[in-house]
Amino acid sequence: MEQADFLNISYRVDGGGLVALSSDNNAFAQKSVSASGISGSTLEIVVEGQTSWADETYTVSNISVTAAGGSSSSSSSSSSSSSSSSSSSSSSSSSSSGGAGIFRVDNTGRVTKNGQVFPVQCGSWFGLEGRHEPSDDPDNPSGAPMELYIGNVFWADNHDRTIEQTMQEITARGINVIRFPIVPQTLDPNDPQGTGSVLKNYEPLRQDNARQAMEDFIVLADQYGLEVMLDIHSCSNYVGWRAGRLDARPPYVDNDRDLYDFPREDSSCAATGNPAGVTRIQAYDEAAWLNDLRELAGLPAALGVDNIIGIDIFNEPWDYSWAEWKRLSENAYQAIAEVNDDMLVFIQGISASHDNQDGTPDTNNESPHGEEFSNPNWGENLFEAGGDMPNIPRERLVFSPHTYGPSVFVQRMFMDPSQPECEGLEGDEAGDLGCNIVIDESILRPGWEEHFGYLRDQGYAIVVGEFGGHLNWPQGSSERDINRWNHITTNVDEQWQNAFVDYMVDRGIEACYWSINPESGDTGGLYSHAYDPISNTEGWGTWTGFEEAKWNMLNRLWGQ
Repeated sequence: MEQADFLNISYRVDGGGLVALSSDNNAFAQKSVSASGISGSTLEIVVEGQTSWADETYTVSNISVTAAGGSSSSSSSSSSSSSSSSSSSSSSSSSSSGGAGIFRVDNTGRVTKNGQVFPVQCGSWFGLEGRHEPSDDPDNPSGAPMELYIGNVFWADNHDRTIEQTMQEITARGINVIRFPIVPQTLDPNDPQGTGSVLKNYEPLRQDNARQAMEDFIVLADQYGLEVMLDIHSCSNYVGWRAGRLDARPPYVDNDRDLYDFPREDSSCAATGNPAGVTRIQAYDEAAWLNDLRELAGLPAALGVDNIIGIDIFNEPWDYSWAEWKRLSENAYQAIAEVNDDMLVFIQGISASHDNQDGTPDTNNESPHGEEFSNPNWGENLFEAGGDMPNIPRERLVFSPHTYGPSVFVQRMFMDPSQPECEGLEGDEAGDLGCNIVIDESILRPGWEEHFGYLRDQGYAIVVGEFGGHLNWPQGSSERDINRWNHITTNVDEQWQNAFVDYMVDRGIEACYWSINPESGDTGGLYSHAYDPISNTEGWGTWTGFEEAKWNMLNRLWGQ
C-alpha cells in the first residue's frame, strides 16, 4: 500500500470514542482496523499485524460517521497511520452495535442476515479450545494445547495446506458458517498452552498465541464470506468438553473408561470444594462467564467484521437442571445484548440428569426428557423449554441441541430387539455382552421430536449444534471401541446419520456438522486423514482428502 492512498472508511462514534467498522481498500480489509483520537477532522488509524506500514500517512475520504445518538454526517479528512504488532492483550468493545451484520430469526423460525433469509450450512472447526496431550508425551505430558488443526503438522512430509486453502475448499462445497469452539484460556494471549513449542503445526504456520489465532481466523473467515458462531466449549482447556457446568469439578463421570488417557481428576473449574487430588484450579463462575460473553460480543466492532452470527453460550450444559440453565441463558442474553444487539444467542439443551459434577456426585437428580426409553445425549434435552421458555426475544434465540449415534455413544434405543438379553443396555456394557445394533428410524424420531423438534411447531429456530460420526464405526475410531464393537460390520453410524438428516429435512431443521477437521477421535471429520489408532498413529494431523459420503449427506440436508 503506497503513502497517500485514499480510503473510504465507515465508522461509529460511541461515547466520545471511535471504532472503525469497514474499509473499501482490500489491503486494509485483510487486517484489524481500528480508529481513535478524534481531534477536529483528524483521526488516527491503526492497522494491526502489519509492521511494514508503520509511520505511513494516508488521506481518508468519504468518511461516514454515525454518532451514538444515531445522527450521521459525512466529511473528508487526513489521517496519520501507525501500525502495531500482533495483539498481546484481550480486545474488548463497548459499542452497542457489532457492525453491518444484523442477525435475526424471522417469524417462520429462519435465521436472517440484514433482513434476508440466511440458510445455515455449518461445520465446526475445533482446536483452540484445547486438546489432551498424551500422558507419555515427552514435551508436554497431559498438556492441553490450544491450536487450530490445519492439516499441516510439523512431522508431515508435505507442508502445503493452509487455513486459506481450507476456507476456499469448504466454501466451494457449500459451508457458509463455522462453529468455532474456544475456552476462557483462549482469550488469554499469555496462556502457555496457546503458544510456543507445545503446538504441533508446521512451525512457520504456528500462531503467535491462541488469542491472536482466534482473531485472525475471524477476520480471514470474513474475507471468505464465512460467518462464525463462537462457542464457549468448556470452562477449561484441561477439563474440556465433558465439563457440563461452569464450575465443574471431579470426580468426572467418564473417568473410569478403560484405555482412557483423559481422566483429568487433577483439574477443576471450581474455586472451592475440590477433592484432595486436584492440583490445577482454573476457577470459573457465572460472573467470569458473563464477562467472557461480553468480550466476545464486542469482537465484531473490535475486529471490523460483520460475520459473527452469534454465540453458542456454553457447550453441552448437561449438569444443570432446566430451571438453572434457563436462568443462566437469560443472563447470558442480557450480557451479550448490552454490548451487541445484532447477533444471535444459541442455546443448547441439558441431559437426562444433573448435579453430577457439582461437588456432590452421590446426589445427582433426574431431568425430565419425555419417554424414558429415549435417552438424550448431552446437550440434547429441551423437553421442558416449550412450557418454560427463557425470557429471550424470539428473534434473537436459536435452540441448538446436540445429538449423536453409536460412534459417540451406544444408546439403549439402538439395541437389537431380537436379543432380549440386551434390552435396556447401553455403552460399554452392551458392547461387552456382544449386543447387536439396529438403527430404527421409527424408534428414533419420537425421541428427537420430544427432545427438541416440537419447538419448530412453536415457531422457534433450531440449528443442531453438533451431529456426526465415523461412517464405518467402529473402524477409524478409538482402540477401545474397535476392540469392544468389532462384531459390528454394518455401518450403523452411517445409517443413524442418514436417518437424522432425513428427520431434519422433514422438520426444516438446520445443523452444524462435527467436524470439518478430522482429528476428532470419536467422529472424524469432513476431511479424511492418514491416522489409524492401531496401524498408523503417526498419521494423526495429516489430512488426505474429502469424506465424500459425508458431503453428499450434507448436500441432501442443504437441498443441493
